[in-house]
Amino acid sequence: MGSIGNGRSVSVVGIQMPPAGSKTVVEPGLPVTTSLVPTWPRLSMIMVATRAAALMMALLSVSLMVSSKQQGILTIFGIEIPLYANWSFSYSLQFLVGMSAATAAYSLLHLLLIAHKAVKKVPVVPSRRQTWLLFAGDQVFSLAMMSAGSAAAAVSNLNRTGIRHTALPNFCKPLPRFCDLSAASIACAFLSCAFLATSAVIDVIWLSGLRDE
Repeated sequence: MGSIGNGRSVSVVGIQMPPAGSKTVVEPGLPVTTSLVPTWPRLSMIMVATRAAALMMALLSVSLMVSSKQQGILTIFGIEIPLYANWSFSYSLQFLVGMSAATAAYSLLHLLLIAHKAVKKVPVVPSRRQTWLLFAGDQVFSLAMMSAGSAAAAVSNLNRTGIRHTALPNFCKPLPRFCDLSAASIACAFLSCAFLATSAVIDVIWLSGLRDE
């Protein structure tokens, strides 16, 4: 308190300036929202790349498996047996085609959502609820692609090596194109699974950065 000549007292208000090195001033009592996502400037680009790669691998898996058809002749003890191989004859290969098509549709839907946000100039980083949904979807499709690829790989390996305890021959010798295309399709399915798993890791990074939303 200070006094002036007329006897009245006035209050002296002191204003404290922030230090020169500080950039932000936080008022007490107000909630603080922190986000670690801006510290990953290339995270959105990596997410788009992984989604696009998963889409491409899933489409390649479908196209290669659908085109795996071949006719051949198997010779056993001088007897020629005509063979015809088609992916639709195996339930495991059908499951692989169906899951690859579903994964391609899922990845395409997410890419279209990102493109829609980019056109509207909305941040690509989803909300916490959307990130949880993406994480669940990535986990489901990744595990489904792994299951489909494993089942198809077992059938492909059986066609290539035969059965040890019986006289079942190697069907890949008269049907090399069918076996090669099937193997390439299965490899693309596993790659799509790996890219979906990478997307799930990115979802976890986003979830760790989105707080108090």
